[in-house]
This record gives sequence, structure tokens and C-alpha cells, in this order.
Amino acid sequence: MSTAQSRRRATIERTTTETQVKVDLALDGTGRGQIQTSIPFLDHMLTLLAKHGFFDLTVQAKGDTEIDDHHTVEDIGIVLGDALKQALGTKEGVRRFGWASVPLDETLAQVTVDLSGRPYLVYRVELPQRRIKAFDLGLFEDFFQAFATHAAMNLHVNLLYGRNPHHIVEAVFKALAKALDQATALDERVTGVLSTKGRL
Repeated sequence: MSTAQSRRRATIERTTTETQVKVDLALDGTGRGQIQTSIPFLDHMLTLLAKHGFFDLTVQAKGDTEIDDHHTVEDIGIVLGDALKQALGTKEGVRRFGWASVPLDETLAQVTVDLSGRPYLVYRVELPQRRIKAFDLGLFEDFFQAFATHAAMNLHVNLLYGRNPHHIVEAVFKALAKALDQATALDERVTGVLSTKGRL
């Protein structure tokens, strides 16, 4: 794995025998997403993440999708988490916490994050069906686990209610975007890091 970093921006590449993933993430962006993962529904969700989080995000990924989408989805979560952690640097001045509830028609999703340095995922999303076309929506739990672990953040994803699986996942990604935008934002009132321990 190779990395390149500038202020609040990171580029990370990861190559294994199963996948090749490259992510470029700028926290202080305009919402520009350039996503090519070979998995159309995942492309759609990551584009939403960039747009609603005001991140500039480029994702290029190839994997053994002829076997299964799992390796590609999980490895993108790993690399995106690493990029977020790198882009945050020492986390000086960031708000640290973020939360958002986002509706989409009959659906309401809630995401809460803490850039605590302590990875933990709570994922309470019950789907009325597991697939959209050939894509297994259950893989998003693996994506979020990898993302939370490698970003070293506490991530709670809760579906309050919903019927349409597309609406459910889309509302979750939009809520994640808004929560991350809030948590990664700089606040001039924060001296150093927002922790009584003096580090995150």
C-alpha cells in the first residue's frame, strides 16, 4: 500500500491478488465524485457520499467480481477508511462528532459518527429484500465495518423505518455524508483536538 498526503487530502492505493483499489479524498471539496468500481449500485452510493458530504472523491477499483462482489466492496471500504484517516491527520480543530437523520420518501435513516480513534460499528438496518438486480445489499455491512475500522471511528447506522431497499440504502449513504461533513469540519473554537485526553 502506498500513500500520498497533503493538508486534509489523501490518496491511497491498495493492491492484492483479489483487488486493485485507488482512492483520492479531499475533505474540503465541492462534492465532485468520480467513481468507477465496476459495481453500478456501489458507484451510485459513493457518488451520493461525495455530493452530500461536499467531498471531492475519486475511486477506481477492479476486483474478482466474476467470483463475488464481496472482496471489491470490502476493500473499497478499507481504502476509503484509510484515506479518511490520512486526510484528517492529527484531527486538530475538527468537530469530531457528527449526526444526521435523512428521509427519502417513506424511509428515515440515521447515522452518527465519532472520529474517536476507537473503531466500532453498530449496524441496525433490516432490509425487506437482499438484492437490487444482482447486487447483494448485505455487503454494505461489510463495507461499513471495513470503513469504520480503517478510519478508526465509531459509526452507528440505524434505519428508523423504510420499505423500499433502494431508498433505505440511499438514505443511509446520504446520512453518512452529512454526518461526516459535520464531524470533519474545522471549528475555530477547537484548540488542538476535541478531547480531554489531548489526543484522538
